[in-house]
Amino acid sequence: MTDFTRTRALFDLPEGVIYLDGNSLGPLPRAAKDRVARAIADEWGQMLITGWNKAGWMDLPARVGDRVGRLIGAAPGTVVMGDTLSIKVYQALASALELRPDRRVILSDTGNFPSDLYMAEGLCRTLGPDYTLKTVAPEAVEDAIDGSVAVLMITEVDYRTGRKHDMARLIAKAHDMGALVVWDLAHSAGAIPVDLAGADTDFAVGCSYKYLNSGPGGPAFIYVAPRLADTVRPALSGWLGHEAPFAFNLDYRPGAGIERMRVGTPPVLQLAALDAALDVWDGVDMAALRARSLELQGIFIDRVEAACPDLTLATPRDPESRGSQISFRHPQGYAIMQALIAEGVIGDFRAPDILRFGFTPLYLSPEDVAQAADTLCNIMATGRWDRPEFHARAKVT
Repeated sequence: MTDFTRTRALFDLPEGVIYLDGNSLGPLPRAAKDRVARAIADEWGQMLITGWNKAGWMDLPARVGDRVGRLIGAAPGTVVMGDTLSIKVYQALASALELRPDRRVILSDTGNFPSDLYMAEGLCRTLGPDYTLKTVAPEAVEDAIDGSVAVLMITEVDYRTGRKHDMARLIAKAHDMGALVVWDLAHSAGAIPVDLAGADTDFAVGCSYKYLNSGPGGPAFIYVAPRLADTVRPALSGWLGHEAPFAFNLDYRPGAGIERMRVGTPPVLQLAALDAALDVWDGVDMAALRARSLELQGIFIDRVEAACPDLTLATPRDPESRGSQISFRHPQGYAIMQALIAEGVIGDFRAPDILRFGFTPLYLSPEDVAQAADTLCNIMATGRWDRPEFHARAKVT
């Protein structure tokens, strides 16, 4: 049985704050501070460039990738870390398109994260006017998969509403129609059970700074199914994806398997932070995590709907149809969220009207969630969100 009291003690959480924004940036694991300090002082400081060999820096992307892989149902040797999520989206999408040379359509949905859509649009412009990105409503994705689709590109959990796609069902339909699938797991990895191998996933990508708690700008990951890993051609053929990086050949030859999806020099300090953050997951059962997450979400929904009639639930009511976040709508959502943050309950806002709250059992208790809901409803009842300072927009919402 997973002990969430134990995992809570592993985080350095500010006193007096209830943190409901781990779906955007995870909090600091206590072990990450010491691990990064050692990487700086003992490895970089004392080993200098010899740290690439002595401290095993060059192997971090694969070793840490395997640790992430355990949380998303990926076999060892099928996940590698590095670069940003947008880069990994581009890699996976370009490789998948090349595997379907007779098709020209990328299918996605209007709830997908905009950066994913931007990368797809840019890739289509590069490939030429015959390539198109088609977007439909999230509910219409399955019916839109037809024989013209080369790649289905989907974020499993909608970043605004928390709506969750049925991964296995969409993969089965796509494969039946001859299409490949690229999954973005930014709001899935560490939040809900994922079984990439069991669902016969083709490609998957995700970031590590949300539920995996690697810190701001932490590295992304990419998964390629073993049946494809030795045949895909990486569009971004960086030197560390070469079969022999230090031979310094002038011609590119892709490395074996997932190694070919490496691009540039790995971010050693950020990988050190992630490596330490993943220690928190030792002994955590994903089914138990999911059950507790849904319990916390239920508490929040019930209390908010009972006392905040002006807030409208934007997240699916069916627990199985959502990830690990709850969103409510209100025309003044931004100001309401700023007032809530000012009183020590941190969520975030997504345009045009979404108040977004993440539920992470690793460090949140039922009591935290009940208090957060009560604070929100008190702010709504008193109208104290309607102050000039809460309407002033910051760069990051």
